[in-house]
Amino acid sequence: MKAGEVWEQPIEIRLGAATLALRRIVLRLARPTRHGDKEIVCLSNLPTPAAGATVVMHLYRERWQVEGLFLSVTQNFDGEIKALAYPQAALFSFTLALMAYNILATLKAALASVHGVGKIEAALSDFYVVDELQGTYRGMMIAIPPPFWQDFADMPIADLAIFLQGLAAKVRLQRFLKAPRQKKKKKPPRQYDPKHPHVSTARLLSGG
Repeated sequence: MKAGEVWEQPIEIRLGAATLALRRIVLRLARPTRHGDKEIVCLSNLPTPAAGATVVMHLYRERWQVEGLFLSVTQNFDGEIKALAYPQAALFSFTLALMAYNILATLKAALASVHGVGKIEAALSDFYVVDELQGTYRGMMIAIPPPFWQDFADMPIADLAIFLQGLAAKVRLQRFLKAPRQKKKKKPPRQYDPKHPHVSTARLLSGG
């Protein structure tokens, strides 16, 4: 499906005596985002024609996936532990967090193949999924000894994908969806009452 139409225009930004030449690239979406945005706009100093407007916009949209990855690693897998003073220890901890995220990505791919990519990308909560895994992991390792997990290590990738899809079909997805975003209520405009003028908190505290 076509994402939309891409437009480009040259612009200049003045920084004191210097002038910065940029390209303003606009993607007019065929369908609005889930937040209602109809356009995506970015500025770029990449040269043309090596980086055309379509290429730049594609890279810009893919960037959000990378940022989402690091956000999830930081929030859900403690990818940055401040108590780790040694660089090697911090790097090792971050590597483990990335490996854990790869497992999460595999799980989400299995869910997306059954429940739909759009629903999983827009509504599935990484936090709820990770919380469920952390809560049940120890019990599963007690109930199912490690030797039984070896079958999955030896399983062909195609067979493993089919097995994961079977499990994904049994997941009660409602338990792991994000809370729906509610529309913000507009605050009524303040009415000025000359009989009750505003008094600053500082004046009240000072006794003036």
